Amino acid sequence: MSSLKKLAVRGAIWTIFGYGASQMLRLCGNLILTRLLEPKLFGLMALVYLFITGLHLFSDLGIGTSVVQNKRGDDPAFLNTAWTLQVFRGIFLWLCSLLLAWPVAQFYNEPQFLWLIPVVALTALISGFSSTAIYTLNRHLALRQVAMLEVGRQIISLSVTITWANFDHSIRALVIGALVGEFVGLVWSYRLIPNTSNHFFWNKEATKELFSFGKWMFLSTAVTFFAEQADRLIFGKLLSLEMLGVYGIALTFADLLRSVTLALSAKVIFPAISKIADLPRSVIREKLNHNRKLVLIPLAFSLTMVVCFGDILIKVLYDERYSEAAWMMPILALGIWPRMLCNTNEPSLFAIGKPQYPTLANFSRFLWTLLGVLIGFHFFKLPGAVIAVALNDLVFYVIINFGLWRERLSGLRQDILTTTLLIGLLAIVLTCRFYLGLGLPIDELFT
Repeated sequence: MSSLKKLAVRGAIWTIFGYGASQMLRLCGNLILTRLLEPKLFGLMALVYLFITGLHLFSDLGIGTSVVQNKRGDDPAFLNTAWTLQVFRGIFLWLCSLLLAWPVAQFYNEPQFLWLIPVVALTALISGFSSTAIYTLNRHLALRQVAMLEVGRQIISLSVTITWANFDHSIRALVIGALVGEFVGLVWSYRLIPNTSNHFFWNKEATKELFSFGKWMFLSTAVTFFAEQADRLIFGKLLSLEMLGVYGIALTFADLLRSVTLALSAKVIFPAISKIADLPRSVIREKLNHNRKLVLIPLAFSLTMVVCFGDILIKVLYDERYSEAAWMMPILALGIWPRMLCNTNEPSLFAIGKPQYPTLANFSRFLWTLLGVLIGFHFFKLPGAVIAVALNDLVFYVIINFGLWRERLSGLRQDILTTTLLIGLLAIVLTCRFYLGLGLPIDELFT
């Protein structure tokens, strides 16, 4: 257990480092590219990635999750069968993108989707051939190499994108950069673990185990797509591409802390709990909650700063074309708090083989977003729709915590205490900001 804790701590450090470096690169690249390219191009690419992400999630068999969770996760027969399925899935995704391009182009009345979707979907085809070494390293919480791969790939991709955009101020810069980054990741993945490789192989028992776990992952990720992307799907029709690009900027900043918890959830918490999933639930809950509080308290302080001063950051970093992102960002950021609470203990449900609770939670979140955004936009236009998006994690939180309570893994008391801390911090900092003459983060909403 002591060894596992050390691995988890080390893995958390590398995950946070990798994520921090990745977001810093993303921010710097974003600031440069928003000065080289028009907002419409970011809105266009947001929709392209939306549909490609949908293809990924609608065909997700949970291959990586299975390798981490399954007791045969280090068996070469199991790994090569998983890799074979992954390759076929990548080919299937690209073929699906060819079929998807025309109806999407017609629905959004945007002819560029006819070539954009199939070309960007080549990233799925390329990643399908990536080595299972990434999953193996995640399984054993050896995350230094994974973090270096992700950061290195992003540096190269961003460098290509910016260089291309300097000479060609078109969407081709974003497309070429994405393809180069995916190819670099493919090559790099085979150098993560020396003297290991993958080849086509089919093991009947491994296939059965992969599909047995994957059927739940397929349903969960398909529902997750609608839950996570419903806002952009609807906004893509209700708003202009320029405003969709502005919303994307606000969401990128608002989502920073949630993305940290998602990374910790997938790369540290889930593998760590999977290794002790056979222990009594009371033991798992005690260990989970003991370490969880070390994450929640810093998150409360960090979210306070994002909510209270994020609008100022937007105004400093971006020009007037993105000014409306300033009032959107604090609303969206505050709304992610329930989801961050869930991200720190929800992985335990997957680790013990109970993915039905997250599946139901995501389905409910999708329904809330669909109805909320349409109703909010109808009565209050864009502000109403943004507030509806901010509230959509509440129903998710209720269902996840019902599942945790049923499985005797609840951390509700911690949630109440840290939420009280967050509310107190927000009250103090917002009061100080107001009396310093800086107003409130959403003042522009009323001007």
